[in-house]
Order: sequence, then structure tokens, then C-alpha cells
Amino acid sequence: MKKTRRAYSLGLDFGTNSVRALVVDTASGEELSTAVVNYPSGEAGILLDPKDPNLARQNPADYLESMVRVVKKVLRLARKVRKSFSAEQIIGIGIDTTGSTPMPVDRNGLPLAFHDEFKNNLNAQAWLWKDHTSFAEAREITELAAREHPEYLARCGGVYSSEWFFSKILHCLRVDPKVFEAAYTWVECVDFLPAILTGTLAPEKIKRSRCAAGHKAMFNEQWGGLPARDFLSKLDPRLGELRDRLYETTYTSDQPAGYLTRSWAKMLGLKPGIPVAVGAFDAHLGAVGAGVAPGKFVKIIGTSTCDICVWPNDRPLADIPGLCGIVDGSVLPGYFGLEAGQSAVGDIFNWFVNYIQPGGPEHGSHQALTEKAAALLPGESGLLALDWNNGNRTILVDQRLTGLLLGQTLHTRPEEIYLALIESTAFGALTIIKRFREYGVEINEIINCGGIAEKNLLVMQIYADVFGMEMKIARSSQTCALGAAIAGAVVAGKNAGGYDCFEEAQAAMCGVKPVSFKPRPDRHQVYQELYRLYRELHDAFGTREWQGNLYHLMKELLDIRDRQLARARELAAASARTVRTRKKK
Repeated sequence: MKKTRRAYSLGLDFGTNSVRALVVDTASGEELSTAVVNYPSGEAGILLDPKDPNLARQNPADYLESMVRVVKKVLRLARKVRKSFSAEQIIGIGIDTTGSTPMPVDRNGLPLAFHDEFKNNLNAQAWLWKDHTSFAEAREITELAAREHPEYLARCGGVYSSEWFFSKILHCLRVDPKVFEAAYTWVECVDFLPAILTGTLAPEKIKRSRCAAGHKAMFNEQWGGLPARDFLSKLDPRLGELRDRLYETTYTSDQPAGYLTRSWAKMLGLKPGIPVAVGAFDAHLGAVGAGVAPGKFVKIIGTSTCDICVWPNDRPLADIPGLCGIVDGSVLPGYFGLEAGQSAVGDIFNWFVNYIQPGGPEHGSHQALTEKAAALLPGESGLLALDWNNGNRTILVDQRLTGLLLGQTLHTRPEEIYLALIESTAFGALTIIKRFREYGVEINEIINCGGIAEKNLLVMQIYADVFGMEMKIARSSQTCALGAAIAGAVVAGKNAGGYDCFEEAQAAMCGVKPVSFKPRPDRHQVYQELYRLYRELHDAFGTREWQGNLYHLMKELLDIRDRQLARARELAAASARTVRTRKKK
């Protein structure tokens, strides 16, 4: 009997601070090896300006240098794990990146940051997704679109964000016209990387990602692709002129961006001619790696969160206010990809531990605070927080909102604040889920992935208690890289050892862990009370429409606190009686 030759796919996940590589067996989904390399520039890979807290850029050279290092490293590790492995068995490459992370490029598609004239200019670098310097431009784009082209906003939640493509370009035009004029065009990081690997870097040759264009640049075939030239010209005539140098067509990630060139194959240690999939954003391919499908809601939880679900494109779907986009084919071909998320989750916990430093390094670590917070009942602290320390991405889409902690007394302890911050992110996440359901999107199952879902059991249990739903964890610890690898397997095709479509690849390569977190009914009931109060704060501070009186809110928090403290005493007494009974026996 002829032995079947193994086939592997390579996934490259370009994150905020590092790039991760994953080698996956396409037949079983076994993850043979993984490696990570940090970006060398700036602070943890981010170029900052101490005079402007909204600024966050990256050096495009970091992507290339780190990619070479991480691919060599992951191939070396794969050979250690399996002696029979050979780089010749890699059949396809997939790439995901952060976004919107656009960069100004020259006529040949090379970043302006590669030119000596601009290498030290922050505005010539890649504008990282979390750069919020263009909040004024985002508001201006929103206001103009609301007046003249409301359809542009309907599919991106009704508000254009400072994290997105045109906001950043317009801001660059205004603060650094020299960089804007030197740029032939602008290219998303997610399009730049597949293009450079495949020798298709000339702007007219780049296959642009449907995911990036649809979710961040208002691209939709219903109105001819990108926003009209005259619309962009009303923001600035030079922006209208740029539209002619952007793109008219976009592609889903089951399509090859091209094929690995000989020069890049030599640098990476791979064979030339391997298909490279059209790129997509990290969260979208992370959802693919977690097994997203109709009814399956994927939460990618890390420093921020991204929530992804899909909906068949042959079924009616309403425009949903406050989302980051509804785009046909952005996650799975044949389905609308729906994106939402929170601008900070893990970053909020890190802020409390690293900036506030409660109790010092010994008593104020994540581990110490988590252990103490786990012993508390919902509402026992009397605290309630808003999760807007980095603005609100969904459903308010307002980066000018800030965090809030309500209910502190002279007896408030660090672990109580830590718990309230966790609860606030859960309440924010529930608000997103309710918005999806309000517009008819079915959510029958929640699959979580990302660093926090993997490492912080308390967060997952609280989310289960708040949502009243079981929290499942994706089997892979590297769902973004796995999703990218799945795209690589799909563009390689069945004849090469890959797959003809994403659904087939997911069935073979995805799964969930055996351990999950189920809601505790008594705690869910209390969290329903607390969520009602959270929602009052949310609407009072986050919307113009809210009209009400918050006089009762502190009193209700105190009533819940007193009731839960009494409950905690009852539980402690019952536990003590049980211990005494066991000792007597």
C-alpha cells in the first residue's frame, strides 16, 4: 500500500508586538511547531510619541526582518519534532495582520519609511490599528457620509472610526502634506506582505483583501467599490485624487495573492512557487481557526477583543448599528462576516496591575488579584465600572469615551476593583451580543480564543455567569495563525494535500478543548441586576438620547452589596460547619 505523503501549511500571524508562525498538518490539524519573534523597533514593537498619547506606528522593516527570523525558527523546530518533516512539504502560506494598519508607499509599492528621507518620520511608517490621532477626521467622515451617502455607514455600524483607513490618510494629509504628496498610494499591511512575498508589489498588481477593504475602507460592490471620488474630494480634493490610485477590485482569502518568489523562498528556507493566500485581519482568520460557522460566535480575547460571526449571504440580513462592519466574504466565502469588539480588555487589567500597582508586585500581580477576586460574590464589592479605558469600539463607536469606576468606599480593596474591571468587560461584551440578537443574528454557541481565554479561568467563568451561556475554548492556542494556515491549505487545493474550501479545512483542522465554563444560575441572576445598572451608565455617558436620573444607582449598588455580603457570611458559616462535621467523623 502506497504511503500518503504528509502535507503542511504555514500560517503567519503579524500581531501588535510580534509575528508568530505555525506549521500545521493539513490532514489532522496537528500543530507541529510554533515560533514567535518580537518586533525590534520602539516600545514592544510600537513607535510612540510622548507628546501624543493617541499615536501608534510601526516600522515596516520590522515585519520583513521578523518574518525571516520566525519562519526559519519554526521550520527548525518542526524538524526537531518530526524527523521526517521537510520544508518541501509546505504546500501553502496564509497571512493575517492587524488592521486597519495602512502605510504610504512609492510608485513601486515600497514603504516611504524605506527611503532615507523618511525613515525617521513617524508619519511615513505603518499607522498601527490602535493609532487614534485621526479622531477628528473620523468624525468629519461620519458627518459627511451621514448627510450625503448614509449607505457608506450602514454596513460599518453607522460611525466611521479613527482606527480605520481613510481617517488615517486624511489626518496624514493635514499634519504632514510632504509625506502625503510623496506617497503614490497607501497599502494595508495585510496586502503589503503577501504582495512582497509573491513579487506583486507594484500597486496595480496587488490583490487587495476584501476583509480590509470592506471593514475599514467602506468598500462595497453595491456602490462601485470604494467611496466615490466626489465624496472623498469634499473632504479634501487631494483625497479624491488618491482614490484613482487605490483599487477597484478585492479578493477573499480562498484566492492566491500569488506565488512565493525564488528570492523570498531562499531567504525563508522554503521552496519557490508555493501559493500565498490573499491576506485577512487577525481576528477574522482567528475566527476561522476557532471554527466559526453560522450560529457560532467567536470571541478573540487579548489586549482588546474582536467578536466575529458569519451569516449566509443568501439570507436577508439587516444593517446593524454600531458594528465594525458587515462584509460579504471577509471571514468565509459565501457568508457575510460580522465584526464587533472592545478597544481594551486585557489592556485594562494590565493598566491596573502595571500602572496603579495595587499592593506592590507580590500582592498586586495578576495571579494574586485573580485568586482573591475569585473568592468574591457578584456585587459583594458594591463597585460598577465602564470598560472604556481605550474608548468604545462597539456599539457606540466612540474613541472619546473614557473609563469609570463607581462605588468606591474607604474599605474598597484592590481585588474588588480588579473584579469590577473584569465584570465591566463582560458587561461590554454582553452589550455586543444583545445588539447582534436584536437584529436577528443567531448566537447558539460561543467559542473563545486568545491569551486571556487560554490563561485566565476566572475571566471565562465570569463571562459564562454574565452571559448565561457556556463558554467554550478553541482547541488551538494559535487560532489566528491556524486560520492563516487554513487559508494556505485552501489556496493549495486538494490535489496538493489541502482543501477545496474553508468548511472542509475547518472540519479537519479545528476543534474545541474538552473543558468549558458553564454559568452558575445564582450568580447569573445577580449579574442580570448589575448589568441593568451597567446599561444605565453605558447609555447615560455614551449616548445623546438617554434621558433619566441616576440618583438610585449608588443606592442599588449598596443594596446588592449588603445582600451579597450577608450571603457570603452564610456561605462561610456553612463551610465552617461542614469542616467541623468532617473533623468529628
